[in-house]
Amino acid sequence: MAGIKEEKKIYLVGIYCRLSKDDGTDNESASIATQKSILTDYVKKQGWHIAKTYVDDGYSGTNFVEVR
Repeated sequence: MAGIKEEKKIYLVGIYCRLSKDDGTDNESASIATQKSILTDYVKKQGWHIAKTYVDDGYSGTNFVEVR
């Protein structure tokens, strides 16, 4: 029908990247960077928006702290 505007929904999503074993570096792991890239590309292809990125790089349930 002419004149009827269709509302486009905006989705805000969080992405979660995890490396369960510490690789011995203080910097972010290459695996984490790869996961971020893959997830970011997927989110963009879906037309979504990233609200927050969660990263567990070498943390486990016993020593977890929010790093980002």
